[in-house]
Amino acid sequence: MAWLLLIVAGLLEVVWAYAMKQSEGFTRLQPAIVTAVAMLASVTLLSLSMKTLPLGTAYTVWTGIGALGAFIVGVVALAEPASALRVLAAALIVSGLVLMKFAT
Repeated sequence: MAWLLLIVAGLLEVVWAYAMKQSEGFTRLQPAIVTAVAMLASVTLLSLSMKTLPLGTAYTVWTGIGALGAFIVGVVALAEPASALRVLAAALIVSGLVLMKFAT
């Protein structure tokens, strides 16, 4: 159950990052509200997952899901560049997440 909470927390991190971008510096109300709600929900689920998962594992996976997800959303939804070096960096993040899971 803790892993499921952690994965949802990481996905919510992607939601708030995208909503923050859409808020245009918190000048647009609806995306700003989505940002705040998703942030609170994400951190809450992270804290619940930490009841059973080690701090280092939980935090690393949470930030990794957020970083990788934000990269993918940026490329797919915002037409950000997907250079070979950026894709390699994303692959290294995935590798780190897999290793962290196996190490726990």
